[in-house]
Amino acid sequence: MAAVVAATPLARLRIFAQAPPITETETATLKAIAEVVLPSVVGREERDHFVAEFVAWVRNYKEGADMGHGYGASTLRSPSGPSPAPRYPSQFASLDDAAKAKGASSFATLRPDDRRAVLEAALNGPPQVTRLPSQPTGQSLVADFMGFYFTSSDAWDLAYQAQIGRDRCRTLDGSDQAPEPLTPRA
Repeated sequence: MAAVVAATPLARLRIFAQAPPITETETATLKAIAEVVLPSVVGREERDHFVAEFVAWVRNYKEGADMGHGYGASTLRSPSGPSPAPRYPSQFASLDDAAKAKGASSFATLRPDDRRAVLEAALNGPPQVTRLPSQPTGQSLVADFMGFYFTSSDAWDLAYQAQIGRDRCRTLDGSDQAPEPLTPRA
């Protein structure tokens, strides 16, 4: 048994390592970020849903996973890179430090206008974020969360005010028709 363990490449043992979990305090920070960066028509329940989706995506990220190929592409993509999760704790701490400099106990307790100023500073100062990633990378927690939302099917539906259902599996029935309009929010 010891010989088998000794012969196992260390790279294969990485599957047992997990990314650090996003804590409840960090989830509260994400909810405070969502309140500022997501469109104002996105209600609290929807914002909380996207925060939970982001946290689940980070928690379930598998480093080195086979990425397959994109729709209509014949070439395989490179395996997934390193998890962004280890880069987030220091970024959460920086947001809290900026909030404490403004007299708040944490980022989540800042007034929305002050949160917006802190987030703008985080996005504009080194390294400056010039585009939102289509998939979280760990370089900027705020940009990763924004990119996660703005590339989602729900964000596309909201932007076009139609039930497009981007990246959702659907049949070809009715594909020759324009998408149905979004139902008004209550």
